[in-house]
Amino acid sequence: MNSDKVVVKPETRNHKGFFVQETDYKLMEIDRSGWALICIDDATCHYVDPEDLQMTDESAVAQD
Repeated sequence: MNSDKVVVKPETRNHKGFFVQETDYKLMEIDRSGWALICIDDATCHYVDPEDLQMTDESAVAQD
């Protein structure tokens, strides 16, 4: 599993067409069909288009 912190771009929708909350998420995986699974916690996850994700500054620092 990946542990990158990401944020979604404004007006991002999940795979069901609903808007997702603009907050920090943990990128869990990108599945075979091309959806990115992102989670706030163990109970709140969304499948979104990977194009709608941005790395947080915290992730960039962790990779250095």
